[in-house]
Amino acid sequence: MKHKPSRITDEARDKLRILFIAKHALGGGELHKEDGNHALYHHEVRSILESLGLNLVVTNNYDMLLEKPDVDFVFPLLNRAGFFNSEMLLPLLCERHGIRYLGASPILRGLSDDKHLTKLEGRAHGVPTCDWAIFRRGAPVDLSGVPDADRWVIKPNASSASWGVQDAHDIAGIETAIANVHADGHDALVEPFMPGSDVEIPVVTLGGEPHVMPPMLFKQADPSHLRTYYEKRDLVPRAHKYELVGFEDQKAWARIREMTLAMAEIFRPFDYGRFEFRYDEASGEINLLEVNLNCNLWSKKVYGQSALLIGWTQEELIETILAESLVRNGLMEKA
Repeated sequence: MKHKPSRITDEARDKLRILFIAKHALGGGELHKEDGNHALYHHEVRSILESLGLNLVVTNNYDMLLEKPDVDFVFPLLNRAGFFNSEMLLPLLCERHGIRYLGASPILRGLSDDKHLTKLEGRAHGVPTCDWAIFRRGAPVDLSGVPDADRWVIKPNASSASWGVQDAHDIAGIETAIANVHADGHDALVEPFMPGSDVEIPVVTLGGEPHVMPPMLFKQADPSHLRTYYEKRDLVPRAHKYELVGFEDQKAWARIREMTLAMAEIFRPFDYGRFEFRYDEASGEINLLEVNLNCNLWSKKVYGQSALLIGWTQEELIETILAESLVRNGLMEKA
């Protein structure tokens, strides 16, 4: 079924001045040596916003928001800025100046970026997740609380795109991995490795309500493979390791959709966000992994490929997300 995309009105195009901020917003769309395909993604979004005929201002850093800029709305994609909890800075600066912006509030961004807190919310709302242990940087490292397993995943508690993810097969390995994460300036989260593939559910706002888009599956050839940051950013070959496909297990999808909607209620309003679950096809086990608000919208990733399944172009996806946020923020009447 084709869902009708939302449109930006001519009046909004004429009167609104929109600031687009992304690390590679001024780049030419080439693969970056550290950020990989994120540079292509930022260039793509900028090109689409320009094609929509918006009164667009573009920058690649925070400087323009240190003082109040002459803009009406901010489209923020500068999430990973190289310092701890940087995901919260752009919405905080917007709140400081009273400027409306795309995405969730700073406190909700912090809640979703902290995987430990997200898991607590999941548990509180009846959404299953693997047992875990959190090790805050600067606090004592007591490994007695590590859940039982044969293999563990250790990752920065607020990482994105699997940056810094490691695995371990014994307590000594866990201790070393935690020390590595702390040395990089992050809190560490430890949980059992669950074989399977990641089911990723993009959610957008339509008419003020969370709308679940078609689910996608990072189908792994080897369910025991631990996907890395370098694979996700196309910085190393990943051919035949996994592929992004539509999720077709209808029985499992009914449960995952219910869990997604339960989690979405926690973070409203958020405009758009990706809800991730680990699915073991062999056992049928499903566990919440994390929630990513203001996540990757690139056409080659989850959002772009899911949009195709409902008949939307990438341009229609970006315009819909922006238009719905403008309406929510009182800057545009529904077209």
